Amino acid sequence: MSAKPEKNPLLELKKAGQSVWLDYLSREILKKGELKRLIDEDGLTGVTSNPTIFQKAVSSGPYYDGSIQEMLEKNISDPKELFLGIAIKDVAQAADLLLPVYNATGGLDGYVSIEVSPDLAYDARATIEEARELFRRVGRKNIFIKVPATKQGLPAVETLISEGINVNVTLLFSVERYEEVINAYITGLEKLGKSGKAPLNAVSSVASFFVSRVDTLADKLLSERYMQAPDYETRTTIKALMGKTAVANAKIAYQVYKKAFSDKESRFIPLAGKGARIQRILWASTSTKNPDYSDIKYVEELIAPDSVNTMPEETIKAFRDHGRARVSITDDVPGAEKLINELKTVGVNIAEITAELERDGVKKFSDSFKAVLEAMAGKRDALLARR
Repeated sequence: MSAKPEKNPLLELKKAGQSVWLDYLSREILKKGELKRLIDEDGLTGVTSNPTIFQKAVSSGPYYDGSIQEMLEKNISDPKELFLGIAIKDVAQAADLLLPVYNATGGLDGYVSIEVSPDLAYDARATIEEARELFRRVGRKNIFIKVPATKQGLPAVETLISEGINVNVTLLFSVERYEEVINAYITGLEKLGKSGKAPLNAVSSVASFFVSRVDTLADKLLSERYMQAPDYETRTTIKALMGKTAVANAKIAYQVYKKAFSDKESRFIPLAGKGARIQRILWASTSTKNPDYSDIKYVEELIAPDSVNTMPEETIKAFRDHGRARVSITDDVPGAEKLINELKTVGVNIAEITAELERDGVKKFSDSFKAVLEAMAGKRDALLARR
């Protein structure tokens, strides 16, 4: 008799109530069948993309040359339009692959995300206009339009939800901003319900709460405080806080999530009675940046019912290899709250960390967007030179 195959930890996550999405998209993984394999064998139920991801994809080889050439022959030469052409094609193909998942889960899973231009992060009106256009051009019901969770992004989220457009609210770092995101979503649903433009169950949303970047900055600040500490006791206190801020922040956010969508007094409950979907919390930035920490730290420590974890390929492979699926989000929540307070006692303010990360996140995505447009211009010029 052959040995019984071991359980796939990725499939065990699904049993724990957490969906696994891939934080990457490229023409290569579509053409080579890797995305389909992940769906069929590892239970993958969604895909997220962003300007940095597309920058990597475009730089990875000649996979986009044919599409760019076709657009050039149609006199489409603007770098942004060339980029949107290839991005929309990739997103549409991935959405088609995931459509059976979308249908099988009743619209809970099976989504692909595409982001509005990051340079619009502080312009609500322009964000709304581009989001509408992207939703129309992709033309698939199982896509999310990514909108940054800046102050200016909040009214955009509200408006888009009220119009029945699926939204992935991204670059979310603070619990306080998360509460505002939930409010924008619920207000959007209330407006949609009053207008009757679409049934409430026709619109979906996730809130992408970023994780590992919080530890990266918090640990940097804690290291500085450690070097300045006046005594052994203070250094010991600081050292014990390192590598714990991100998970603590996320655990507190999950408590907000549960209260907002399950508390009997919540504004969402009447909407749920009319078919509205919860806005699932999605853990983003879950690859481990510090080699001293487990390579699956931000998966194993954030396993939560009714949530999503979007992981890069390396993290998916690592969890498949040595992950353990056990609901962990409720472990020592009071300890998480205590840790955030302890940070203040050593001069580290979580509000300042999350504000800086939001600004930095917008800038990084904007820089990647500029880089991908430069790459498109370079490919355009090279292809035109061959004529």
